[in-house]
Amino acid sequence: MKKLVFKSIAPLSVLVLATFLCTGCSDDDPVVEAEDDSSVVDDSETDDDANTVEDADFVATDWTTETHSNDADPNFEEVFDNTTVKRFDFVISEENWQLMLNDMTDLYGDFGSTGNGPGGPGGPGGGITFSDEDPIFVPASVFYNGKEWYKVGLRFKGNSSLAGAWGAGILKLAFKMDFDEYEDDYPQIDNQRFYGFKKFSLKNNYNDRSFLREKVAADVFANAGLAVSNTAFYTLYVDHGDGPEYFGLYTLVEEVDGTVLDTQFSSDDGNLYKPEEDGANFAYGTFNEDGFEKKTNEDEADWSDIEALFDALHDDIRTTDPATWRSNLDAVFDTDVFLNYLAVNTVIQNWDTYGRMPHNYYLYNNPDNDKLTWIPWDNNEALQEGNRNGALDLDFSDLDSSEWPLIEYLYADEAYRAIYDNYVQQVIDGPFETATLQSTYATYASLIESYATSELAGYTFLNSNSDFQAAISELNAHVAQRTAAAANYLTN
Repeated sequence: MKKLVFKSIAPLSVLVLATFLCTGCSDDDPVVEAEDDSSVVDDSETDDDANTVEDADFVATDWTTETHSNDADPNFEEVFDNTTVKRFDFVISEENWQLMLNDMTDLYGDFGSTGNGPGGPGGPGGGITFSDEDPIFVPASVFYNGKEWYKVGLRFKGNSSLAGAWGAGILKLAFKMDFDEYEDDYPQIDNQRFYGFKKFSLKNNYNDRSFLREKVAADVFANAGLAVSNTAFYTLYVDHGDGPEYFGLYTLVEEVDGTVLDTQFSSDDGNLYKPEEDGANFAYGTFNEDGFEKKTNEDEADWSDIEALFDALHDDIRTTDPATWRSNLDAVFDTDVFLNYLAVNTVIQNWDTYGRMPHNYYLYNNPDNDKLTWIPWDNNEALQEGNRNGALDLDFSDLDSSEWPLIEYLYADEAYRAIYDNYVQQVIDGPFETATLQSTYATYASLIESYATSELAGYTFLNSNSDFQAAISELNAHVAQRTAAAANYLTN
């Protein structure tokens, strides 16, 4: 079994070196000095995010309004550029890195304990240990394009992607980045932003040897007119005491409870929910507040909009007066958005979300119409048949109807089914058209190949470089197969 060696740590008093690249520079460009971020989590404390505040009087010398302040509008062109691969450098003190690893061991067991090699376990199960708790945050320096962002909150993130990589002995772990997590401890970083963004997920492309699924699925959803996170490719280097190490090629993902609401809706004042597990499948009688975690308006103990959706969905008039049932449901739930999403998600295939798994979506009560609106999330398992009985058939004949009423009831209704079918046609004619997608795959593959195939042992899910091109070929075949399947479904 592969295991990390947990070392005894002495306090650091020396400077650590962090390298970073400007866009287009090479990995051999000059090294710059960065002061060690040695705010240390005290092992004796019980609060996961409790930190001993050190270096409290530092000066944020790289701070500018455009790059660091929340007074600047989000710079999507800078952060989410589809034409290049950019680079982040994290500098984490040796003590804090060790605490992150120790915490992971407490949550998920020994590093490398499943022994499944670079490919990981291929999905939930397979002896993976899961945790209901999030890993701890620690403060760190983030470098990008010659500038430092200070005391940024970093933690490991994910579900199967985190447990699977850790259990397989792969340190290419996904991260959550929060740029003002520690603003109460360090007034210098009050409302710190990264070009207008507060938080990101830095996804590790777990179980995806093409590195493209998260990115391309988000592109398809967006091109279908749906609200979805922006994404971009970044390489990551981490210095946790021994100099920068290449952690691999990642996908940066915009957080829904931030700029997605601010820029894709008229306001972020509505309730945002991240459903998970109990109740998240909308089965009759399963509503509970814990299953619908609030990401906005958390202090207001009001789930009446979710309860109204449950009531409208399960009203007995569905079978006796379908027109009134639809009218009542449409009043609280944006059924058109959901049917558009459902068509896209089913055509492209995505098993790790609603219909198979009770997670990986958000619901936002859109202030423009007071309707709960569906937002897709976490698409690294899309664009393939997948695990757990695979992605759903286009006619949902393989749906466990007792568990997924949002699909069962809407598809069984003639009016809603006609809308769904129309969206299926739009998907294969537009954002998922075969030649268009194959061109997209070719462009992105050319962009990222050198970064993907230069990942290092212990920091990659590739068994060999040939895995990458084989995965791209699979994607090209998949879009052709799915387009044909959708056309056949519509004909029959």
